[in-house]
Amino acid sequence: MQLYFLGTGAGMPSRRRNVSSIVLNLLDECACCWMFDCGEGTQHQILQAPLKLSKFRRLFVTHLHGDHIFGIPGLITSRSNQGAEEPLTVYGPPGIRKFVENCLAVSDSRLTYELEIMEFGEGLIYEDERFTVETARLAHRIDSYGFRITERDLPGSLNVEKLKALGIQPGPLYGKLKRGQSVELADGSVLCGADVIGPNIPGRVVAILGDTKFSPAAIHLSRQADVVVHEATFAKDRSKQASEYYHSTAADAAKVAMLAEAKALVLTHISSRYQEEGEDQLLAEARELFPNTHLASDFWPFDIERKKSGSTIRKES
Repeated sequence: MQLYFLGTGAGMPSRRRNVSSIVLNLLDECACCWMFDCGEGTQHQILQAPLKLSKFRRLFVTHLHGDHIFGIPGLITSRSNQGAEEPLTVYGPPGIRKFVENCLAVSDSRLTYELEIMEFGEGLIYEDERFTVETARLAHRIDSYGFRITERDLPGSLNVEKLKALGIQPGPLYGKLKRGQSVELADGSVLCGADVIGPNIPGRVVAILGDTKFSPAAIHLSRQADVVVHEATFAKDRSKQASEYYHSTAADAAKVAMLAEAKALVLTHISSRYQEEGEDQLLAEARELFPNTHLASDFWPFDIERKKSGSTIRKES
């Protein structure tokens, strides 16, 4: 599982940062990718990234401000022009259907695949055998949502050493035991699968939050998450301006991660007023409250390894 940042700027593109778009790479988990927000120029960013449009199956939209949605029509039609046949589902607040359908209708765009558009409110909006996605409304000028993506726990590993010590060699019995079944051994004894399977492997939790000022809902979505992605539009010397514009400072983001007892924090949605030195200021202010903070940049990957001893392992790419 990997987060890949296509756009990390706020409001409008700059030379160093495009507007908002994040990819959750789930190729190892379910052979596809999910996108969160799709600002103008996102399809151009994909051309420079190790990603393929054909692998995208779901697009989740935090809110309807242009820097988060103006790239959707181009991405949808380019995906079709490349011959994609697998369906794509777009999830967004009320109004996303009208926006997408009008754009496609006015431009007379025709798709090679099935496009489904689902408008949501708060609560559980998606689940399958591997993941659930729930939302909550944050604190922005218009309805803006955060997402909590939860991976279901995986079954524990088979204790092969114990089985071999019992004289059981690899074969069909291993499969039955792995499924939790009981098997009868050659000596007539019965071995239960539960006795040779380790504890479940905890699933990972990712919180991706839309534009917001400091919000209790953000804390709720981020509780004990492996990683929280939170906007950091301003430094703390502009905290009044941040609140007036319904945005967050880097310190606000750190406070959310700290109160939620999250494992890691990634800052994004950075104002173009902060160049390299200013970015260092944002990172330093966040780390004062939450040391395990990272500052995203365009084309930056963040790998989320499985939990070990209660910690999230961050592997550098």
